[in-house]
Amino acid sequence: MSAQFPVSEIVAARRPHRKDAARNYDALLAAARDAFAENGADASLEDIAKRAGVGIGTLYRNFPTRRDLFESVYAGEVNDLVQVAREVAGLEPWEALTTWLHRFTGYMVTKRAVREALDDQSEIFDACRDSMYAAGGPLLERAQRAGVARADMDFGDLLRLVAGVTATTFTDDAQRDRVLAIALDGVRTAR
Repeated sequence: MSAQFPVSEIVAARRPHRKDAARNYDALLAAARDAFAENGADASLEDIAKRAGVGIGTLYRNFPTRRDLFESVYAGEVNDLVQVAREVAGLEPWEALTTWLHRFTGYMVTKRAVREALDDQSEIFDACRDSMYAAGGPLLERAQRAGVARADMDFGDLLRLVAGVTATTFTDDAQRDRVLAIALDGVRTAR
């Protein structure tokens, strides 16, 4: 199944195999994701290392350049979306789709910060886009076949809708979730 999701292969290839090194790598990615969400592309690498509980040398050993770190965070986020799509596949079609889209909104925060630092020429972007469409597209198609999602839209339309909704700032997560629910009411067919 990983052949269907090229980003999974990229993530697996970049992650160290030794347990202690893998633990540090994962801690650095989590710290970087948080720092980028809070401070954008200008987040301090020293702060990321400190948040992860490792030295700056460990950060550079895992991510020799800032670009390597951005690409790994981005690929990790998309790989998480792939995993969520697998996890929700057994839910009712509408619930599966909306559960995945709620996770997608969290991904959008990291994506914005990473996009500031990377250009579209990165091979990571192509692999991530292909993986995202391969993971989320079938959830929309299944909801459409079940008659619970509009048939006059495609997955690209849906991603743009949700990305547009999440592009603004909200007073809190509850407001973001309300606005997303309003937008998704426009996707759902009459109940």
